[in-house]
Order: sequence, then structure tokens, then C-alpha cells
Amino acid sequence: MLRYRIIPTLLLHNKGLYKTVKYSVKKGKYIGDPINTIKIFNDKGVDELIFLDIDASKEKKSPDFEIIKDISTECFMPIGYGGGITNIEEIKTIFQIGIEKVILNTVLLDNINLLIEASSKFGSQSIVAAVDIKKNFFGTYKVYNSSKDKNTSLDILEYLQLLEKSGAGEIYISSVDNDGTFEGYDIEFMKVITKDIKVPVIINGGAKDISDFSRAIKECEVSAVSAGSMFVFNGPHKAVLITYPEYEELEKELGKI
Repeated sequence: MLRYRIIPTLLLHNKGLYKTVKYSVKKGKYIGDPINTIKIFNDKGVDELIFLDIDASKEKKSPDFEIIKDISTECFMPIGYGGGITNIEEIKTIFQIGIEKVILNTVLLDNINLLIEASSKFGSQSIVAAVDIKKNFFGTYKVYNSSKDKNTSLDILEYLQLLEKSGAGEIYISSVDNDGTFEGYDIEFMKVITKDIKVPVIINGGAKDISDFSRAIKECEVSAVSAGSMFVFNGPHKAVLITYPEYEELEKELGKI
């Protein structure tokens, strides 16, 4: 097993998988059926998957427990699920279905107590706090509310520290500006905001190849990296092709750290 985790992030939209560009479905592309994609990742020996329902929170829908159950039944590796979760009972149901980690994002902007309660009840190791970040008009990163499609006034570092203090076992940080661009992670900024965080951090947004993984892990000192586009597209025309690097290839690249 690799020392560091390389995690595909898959986005659910209208019960199918889509890959967004800068969080825009309109600029994105339909990828395919979630179950078929899971089967491919099973065959490729992926260590972990993240599923995010990008409709649920925005449309104020509860989690789609039926599709979560289908995903959990088919998947051979640990799964993190996020989207539409607003209360402890929904978290409990998701764990009962068989999901290993619950991911809480925009709900925490208004209800940090849910994180405190969930980590206390289920254990912080199973609760991931997610944060979307986006530059404002002046080029300053702010915490982004993806449910409302707008930046907040929150200072990112202060918010990350609040999440850590409130019981997050892991923090997943995703860059809206880099999403789906193949421009690499925003390493310089990620270094600044992760250096004082003690819990494991996953960064996401912009990876183009495995060299981005090793650079992010080395320079940002994160425990995991995530990507979407580079695992579902191939070639200059971005043809849909579900893929994942060979273990030996990852081992060689990450061995440089």
C-alpha cells in the first residue's frame, strides 16, 4: 500500500457522473454511470473514492440513499460521501448503509454544531470537513459557498482552525478556480493554509499528472491528494476514459518525496 493516498473525486448530478469546470456543470461533461465507473476503479485497485452529490445541497434535497446504497454495495474500497447532509439521522443512515466517511461542507457554514455532534457520536476519524475556496474580485482567496454560488467573508485559515477545533478528523480543501483546468494545484497558497493544520488534509483541484501529486504532498505536507479530470479524461480532446495510474508508477513518483 502507498504511504500517501491518491483519491479520485466523483461528482453526482442527475444520478449520473459529471466532471465540472470551475464548479460549472454547463462547462463540464457527462462521464457515465456511477456503478460502471466504480467497477473500473475496483479493477484498477484504487484505495479510496470520494462521491459528492453536487445537486443535493444546492437544491436543498436530502441525500439519495438509494444511489448511496448502490454505490456502497458495488464498491470494494473505502468511500467518502458528501451532499445534502443536514442532520445526525442522515449521517447515521449513511454509515448504516456502509459508507466509511461522511463529508460535510456548506452545512457547516451555518451549523458548526453538526460537526461537533457528529464527531462526538461517530468518531472524528469518520467525519471529513470540506472547504471550497475561490478568489474574490481582488484576487484574495475566500471560503466559497457552493450551495449559493458565492464567496463568503470568512477568513480561510480561521475557518480551517475552527473545523479542526470542532472535531473534523480530516479536511478536504478544493479550489474552485482550478477545478477541471489541468493547471495543477495552487501549491503556493495551499502551503500557507495547511502548514498550521494538525489533522490530515486532502487537497483537490487542477491536477494534470502524477507529478502534481508528489509536489503537493512534498511542499504542502498533506496526507492525501484528490483529482477528478485526470482520472476520467484522456488526450487533448478530453475523451472520456476512466483510468488510474499503475501502482508501480505511483510508487516510483511518490518515492521522490
